[in-house]
Amino acid sequence: MRFGIDVGTTRTIAAVVDRGNYPVVTVEDYLGDAQEYIPSVVALDGDRLVAGWEAMKLGPDDPSLVRSFKRIMSDHSVTAGTPVQLGHATRPLGDVLRVYAETVVNTLRDFQATLDNSSPIEVVLGIPANAHTAQRLLTLSAFSEAGAEVAGLINEPSAAAFEYTHRHARTLNSRRSGIVIYDLGGGTFDASLIRVDGTTHEVMGSLGISHLGGDDFDVILAECALRAAGKPGVPSRTLIDEARSAKESLVPQSRRLVIDVEGEDVVVPATDFYDAAMPLVEQTIEVMTPLIGTDDLRESEIAGIYLVGGASSLPLISRVLRERFGRRVHRAPFTAGATAVGLAIAADPDSGFHLRDKLSRGIGVFREFDDGRAVSFDPLITRETKPDADGRITVTRRYRAAHNVGWFRFVEYDSFNEEDGSPGDISLLGEMKVPFDPSIIDVDAVEITRFDGPEIEETVMVNSDGIASIRIAVQGGVVVEHTPKVTLALQ
Repeated sequence: MRFGIDVGTTRTIAAVVDRGNYPVVTVEDYLGDAQEYIPSVVALDGDRLVAGWEAMKLGPDDPSLVRSFKRIMSDHSVTAGTPVQLGHATRPLGDVLRVYAETVVNTLRDFQATLDNSSPIEVVLGIPANAHTAQRLLTLSAFSEAGAEVAGLINEPSAAAFEYTHRHARTLNSRRSGIVIYDLGGGTFDASLIRVDGTTHEVMGSLGISHLGGDDFDVILAECALRAAGKPGVPSRTLIDEARSAKESLVPQSRRLVIDVEGEDVVVPATDFYDAAMPLVEQTIEVMTPLIGTDDLRESEIAGIYLVGGASSLPLISRVLRERFGRRVHRAPFTAGATAVGLAIAADPDSGFHLRDKLSRGIGVFREFDDGRAVSFDPLITRETKPDADGRITVTRRYRAAHNVGWFRFVEYDSFNEEDGSPGDISLLGEMKVPFDPSIIDVDAVEITRFDGPEIEETVMVNSDGIASIRIAVQGGVVVEHTPKVTLALQ
């Protein structure tokens, strides 16, 4: 049975492939009520890690309850061993992800059982467009080890474009073949420009903010409530949860929000909240605008701006975007579920949809030169590098070794300064020391010196899931490979 799974910062939603339809999977919460999501939370029940609705059963005030752990994965130094704080205890991120993925997969098995279906679970997973290799690999490994067959990872806005085409195909024509996906989730913002030709989707560009989402709007509203109550300060976890519930009840006609602050009902005018939240909305528009290139969509080939992600249901967002870009701004009927539906379409071999995606980050290497006294940065793969027909990118360089040892630090980067040759934010892919002199036994025990060495073949590969690997081959000598691996079951 095939599913699309959108592992969100605050909620995880799955859609199932069902004979050309892609309904969202309904699950039971701990009270037995039907819900269309699994909360993206973990907690400790004694010493046992629990996740989803079982974690919520412990209560919102449980000190070990952790929300939005997906945000940890966007850190550039994240590994499976990164500690996650659960009250007074810590657990490795690998364990947290494994337990959460098992909870999601077991929930899908329960859903299958209601249909008397025991076939293997095959999934396509969503991933933020600007996710680095470690985040992609951690996500893929968690669900693979949980027993799901992972057919692929797809960038979340790219998946949402499938849902748009499935629902709004009539808005697309030869003159207007572009879609801009505005994807504001619980913890991340992504925007992608996608060109559509029938059922073929080609990503022309993706931009995003890895630490901006609905969680931040919740904090702003909680702060507004504290000010309205005359108790300014840092909002508690309970108050932030109250603010989230109030925010999600907003409709365009809402004039006020009522929030429980320490047992007292406090009224926050909607305009006060919107004024405080406007800088966040402006940040998303500033990031998205380069993909559009104009404020007047009538003069462009863009058929529409499509709002997806649970946080994009905030009335302020659609209002501001329509004021700026006009009537071609469309909000998904179920903003939180649009990406999961698109992922299910991608998982359906009979859907006919095809995606040519594009990297939202580059890959480069820091090289030592001048006998190891200086370092330069060399971009190898840029955002403009296009994948082949199978969605893979391979870049190979050959050069003559100038030193006895090669010391490489391969990184992923989000931007590149042409003036000084430096990258922006980076995350380490791998550090490699390679002996170019065949007489060297221990590369850490020798001094780097000039050496008229052999030919070096350096290959960087990115697979269709966006996961990078590196291979360095010394002519007549060693071959060193760096393929990222993750073991989640650390305990």
